[in-house]
Amino acid sequence: MTPILAIDQGTTSSRAIVFSEKGHILGIGQREFAQHFPHSGWVEHDATEIWTTQRTVIDEALAKAAVKASEIAAIGITNQRETTVAWDADTGKPICNAIVWQDRRTAGHCDALREAGHAALFQRKTGLVLDAYFSGTKMAWILENVPSARQLASKGKLRLGTIDSWLIWNLTEGQSFVTDPSNASRTLLFNIHTNDWDDELLALLEIPRSALAAIVPSSGVAANANFSGVNIPIAGIAGDQQAALFGQGCHTKGMAKNTYGTGCFMLMNTGENAVPSKAKLLTTTAWQLTGHAQHYALEGSVFIAGALVQWLRDGLQIVQSAGEIEALAESVPDAGGVVVVPAFVGLGAPHWDSYARGTILGLTRGTTRAHIARAALEAIAFQSAEVLTAMQADSGIALNELRVDGGATANNLLMQFQADILGVNVVRPKVLETTAIGAAYLAGLGVGVFTSPADIARQWQEDRVFTPNMSRDEAATRMAKWSKAVERAKGWQDA
Repeated sequence: MTPILAIDQGTTSSRAIVFSEKGHILGIGQREFAQHFPHSGWVEHDATEIWTTQRTVIDEALAKAAVKASEIAAIGITNQRETTVAWDADTGKPICNAIVWQDRRTAGHCDALREAGHAALFQRKTGLVLDAYFSGTKMAWILENVPSARQLASKGKLRLGTIDSWLIWNLTEGQSFVTDPSNASRTLLFNIHTNDWDDELLALLEIPRSALAAIVPSSGVAANANFSGVNIPIAGIAGDQQAALFGQGCHTKGMAKNTYGTGCFMLMNTGENAVPSKAKLLTTTAWQLTGHAQHYALEGSVFIAGALVQWLRDGLQIVQSAGEIEALAESVPDAGGVVVVPAFVGLGAPHWDSYARGTILGLTRGTTRAHIARAALEAIAFQSAEVLTAMQADSGIALNELRVDGGATANNLLMQFQADILGVNVVRPKVLETTAIGAAYLAGLGVGVFTSPADIARQWQEDRVFTPNMSRDEAATRMAKWSKAVERAKGWQDA
């Protein structure tokens, strides 16, 4: 047996999973950590808590797997992508809370850049739209608003990184400051065509190159983690959605997956071609294997999906656990005309409206919590359907199946409704931990445990196929009502 450790650092929890070379789970550790909301539209994490919880769950996973650190062949890291950490290179301590990908504080900065005529430049070079979602304006905000940031930068001591860089810095005890192209491509600072930080974009955002991590391949030995004197190669690095695409075996052009996590993220592999989007999708780096050209993907990012279920549990308190949602929603035949638009932090693809806010429409005296629960599940599917429509228009590829993963795929009602609205088969794999296993596969490939992506793809197995049952006319009527509701939610928050 050749165990591989996957570090899966997410938006709400830190996890670690030990996989066998056959893709079997040997041990899992998971810890939630605090979410901080200091102002309306702001979302922060304590980066020190992220590292502490991550280190704890690594030990838990190894213990459950009955595997010693010295037996681990390689480490793969996957992470929430656009969340930004700033720290002092000398002390290794964060200089402020991490700014989470959901945070909207830099929407005004993005507006100003658009008004100055820079939107086309950013999209051409980075494949991204100008939005507060991405890391670049977060980094600029830190430099402008955290007192010590500019001073540290002037001395070459400031480190601005995404979560992968922060974890690797700690795993290597400050010896390595690196990131891979998939994470770098989410910053608004990385030229996806030259595979490097872009000086023109750095100048526009006033971010020094010295504060940014070195770029290394997504698969290949990038650094060595130190576990009490035991060195383990870190050989896989990828943002969570690109890792899931790889883990789902979507290694060839035209294959697509959708991950149902805190948000929903649909990616289509476009091969070695960076396909520009006309439908407000993102063109992003999928991965770069050592010795190979980059692979690209089209991506549609939905900000709120599983987080909507969390809100029903913690905010509205209409259920005590997320697992109750399916049974509650199934207790009514339909949503009773209710539509939920979960624009809690604005709308992502294909709308990109930072000022939209959440709405519940169609309420009557007959509306119950069951109707709201069902409408919430339907909202997740509607948002994904909008993205797939845009993706097919951009790529010219009509999908005949969508591979799905993430916690919400256990909800059969949601998956069936997703197939009904899309009009294509929705395929759930046997191994739902596709983000973590994608990181493990990249790491294993990087140290020779696997010989090729084809070797990895053969391990993928389907669990269940959800076949569309709804007529296309009915689906179109449902989507039209959804679109009407979305229009009501747009532009609610004042700029």
